[in-house]
Amino acid sequence: MSTLRVNTLQNAAGTGQPAMSGAAKAWVNFNGTGTVAIRASFNVTSITDNGTGDYTVNFTTALEDANYCVSTAIGESATGGNSIINLYTPTSSSFRFTSRASSTNTFQDSVNCCSAIFR
Repeated sequence: MSTLRVNTLQNAAGTGQPAMSGAAKAWVNFNGTGTVAIRASFNVTSITDNGTGDYTVNFTTALEDANYCVSTAIGESATGGNSIINLYTPTSSSFRFTSRASSTNTFQDSVNCCSAIFR
């Protein structure tokens, strides 16, 4: 006897892409110096520049809740040196993080900012 198995995939955040466990729900690569500019992204509509080294990433389509994982990396700070990343409490529509110089604990902008969101 043969068995037919049908796998059903749901749309990921209204993107027309399949929703898979472990697949990025959103990601962004942006320049965080001067006028913040997105280089490339998926499900990210904009970046809010809250001040030096302080960014909010806004989703195009909100996630089902705020229980997701944010992976963020920054590099080539405008002032040089190592950076410390601080993540604020996320919401279903955005998350906020800051970049600080590890030597002085002062906010610093970064040339290369990358974030990926998983759930």
